[in-house]
Amino acid sequence: MQPEETTALLLDRARGGDEGARDRLAARYLPMLRRWAHGRLPPSTRDLTDTDDLVQVTLFRVLKQIGRFEYGGAGSFLAYLRSTLLNLLRNEIRRVARRGESLELDEALVEDETASPLEQAIGRERLERYEAALEALPARARELVIMRLEFDMTYDDIASEVQSTPDAVRMAIRRAVEALTHALGERA
Repeated sequence: MQPEETTALLLDRARGGDEGARDRLAARYLPMLRRWAHGRLPPSTRDLTDTDDLVQVTLFRVLKQIGRFEYGGAGSFLAYLRSTLLNLLRNEIRRVARRGESLELDEALVEDETASPLEQAIGRERLERYEAALEALPARARELVIMRLEFDMTYDDIASEVQSTPDAVRMAIRRAVEALTHALGERA
């Protein structure tokens, strides 16, 4: 992958039918999506589908329908991938909840380490508050927060993606996180 191949350029080429650009987009975002998704699918929902499968399905679906994606600036493609993957994760959790989970009883387990219904509800409530606060941020700020906090991208990588300087990115992310923290505080 050449350094000048921004996501915007690769998206444009992929929309034009360039399979190589599509492959480079997949190669660029697959590791980030895997890291982000790791551990987000509860163990009780993993049967024939695991998190890595959902990551691959996400990339396949998005890249197959790349012509429908409207580029909204740097970070918007990653935010779109994250949103698509999050929806797939939620659908999988709902599917298993409807079907019921199948468990093998392990006699060696002395203590159940799964979260109680109250702990699960509190976690779900926090996640919903975070998602609502994140959605309330301006698109650019939201995308920067997602790249830094959820995908653990370095300031240099983000700067390259958004065609800015690491210092400018650092300051913009600091402001966005402050706004996010403020919004979460108001919802508490």
